[in-house]
Amino acid sequence: MSGRYFDQWSVGDVVRHPITRTVTETDNILITTLTHNPQPLHLDHEAAAATEFGKPLVNSCFTFSLAVGISVGETTLGTLVANLGYDELKFPKPVFVGDTLRIESECLGVRPSKSRPDAGIVTWEHRAYNQADALVLSFKRSALLKKSA
Repeated sequence: MSGRYFDQWSVGDVVRHPITRTVTETDNILITTLTHNPQPLHLDHEAAAATEFGKPLVNSCFTFSLAVGISVGETTLGTLVANLGYDELKFPKPVFVGDTLRIESECLGVRPSKSRPDAGIVTWEHRAYNQADALVLSFKRSALLKKSA
């Protein structure tokens, strides 16, 4: 399924995205080093072992980016004008290497654009769950979408 146009969204629509992803150590190391994040909690097994988690946490930037990426296919692919903002980013549980994440998106709002008659604004809450169905991420995203012809 490709992205939906503005006028194809209704408040309450929920999309359970079909792509799931098992997080690897390479994912965590790449995002951490690419973003110049020196946090030992992500990179140092010995330092992380001394924390309450007992092992490295996956960099939250990866979790966030993965959720956005997985959601694109069924939300905004081919219909996006621009992302307008991300709000209320929360990480209620940690993500670890080996966790398999699934994403769902719930439409929270739709309104026509005041400045663009051919587009409208859609707001979703995106949520990520691990293999135990524990919520590991939630955030709101607003985007300007094209209207269908």
